Amino acid sequence: MKTIEGNFDNPEVNQLLKKHFIELRSVSPEGSTHVLDIEGLQNKNIKFWSIYENDELIGCGALKFLDPKHGEFKSIRVSDSFRKKGYGNKIIKVLIDKSRKLNIQKISVETGSGEFFLPARKLFKNLGFTECKPFSHYVEDPNSCYMSLKL
Repeated sequence: MKTIEGNFDNPEVNQLLKKHFIELRSVSPEGSTHVLDIEGLQNKNIKFWSIYENDELIGCGALKFLDPKHGEFKSIRVSDSFRKKGYGNKIIKVLIDKSRKLNIQKISVETGSGEFFLPARKLFKNLGFTECKPFSHYVEDPNSCYMSLKL
């Protein structure tokens, strides 16, 4: 698999991120939506990667630095043609590897608590993430599930 940092101007990546943003906004209650738009992902405290296999975009993901040793995964998305084929697992493993290389010791993630987000929660649990209290700027929210993994 090949990763490209940034790459926001790539039409495929741009479209994937827009679809991700629109879909997550549509399934999350107002005030409980934490998805970042493209501009938000371009923050200097965030590293974003698009991930390819055989020159096909399989998905993307980002690491937001909460502090020098603690990061948060953001905007993990699998391209439609690669969904339900194990690529979510592969993308998260790539992001974990990138995080380790950046000396991150703990990864956290916020995802929804509703039925729509059940596959994401299962995926993170299968990769060793455990539920935790809200971290960083998050607060208790019945629409959110918080998870973390020590690296």
